[in-house]
Amino acid sequence: MDTTEVDAAEVDDAELIRWSREDPERFAGLFDRYIERIHRFVARRLGTQAADDIAAETFLTAFRSRASYDPAQRLAGPWLYGIATNLIAKHRRGEERFLRALSRTGANPLSEPPMADTVVGRVAAQEVDRRLAGALASMSSADRDVLLLVAWGELTYEEVAAVLKVPIGTVRSRLHRARKKARVALGGDDPTREVA
Repeated sequence: MDTTEVDAAEVDDAELIRWSREDPERFAGLFDRYIERIHRFVARRLGTQAADDIAAETFLTAFRSRASYDPAQRLAGPWLYGIATNLIAKHRRGEERFLRALSRTGANPLSEPPMADTVVGRVAAQEVDRRLAGALASMSSADRDVLLLVAWGELTYEEVAAVLKVPIGTVRSRLHRARKKARVALGGDDPTREVA
């Protein structure tokens, strides 16, 4: 059968992958079938900004390893979700390493210190950053996600529940645990407390 005459919509995923070994452009059919679902899955786990990169990396990894794909698996969805899940875990490990490094050094390579700060102010801020980063690194990723969505994302409990697809009670309990750890690390200060 001449594969150039067969529409990609007419064949299963395994066949598309097999064809793409000879004609790499055929892999685009698999991309078209799954990109929205993979992106949505990653966005729910890491947010939209990271989802763009992770979803793209998922398909790049799949393309590079397509020669080892098991053709007995007619649907490639589980394979792609497995790749995405591994990349999400890798991303989160990197985030945890960053937080631990910040906890040890107090130096955030992503932020520029304000020019008008005094040396004493800088040292105090670095110490708070270090303690907070240590507390964040010691939290479960679920608790940390809730705390950062509230504190840094400035989302309401309802919005956090919607983002994470969990009940609002789960948001409240995770936030309570996370705030407790953060308060201990910051000597009693609550980083998510609303200032009147």
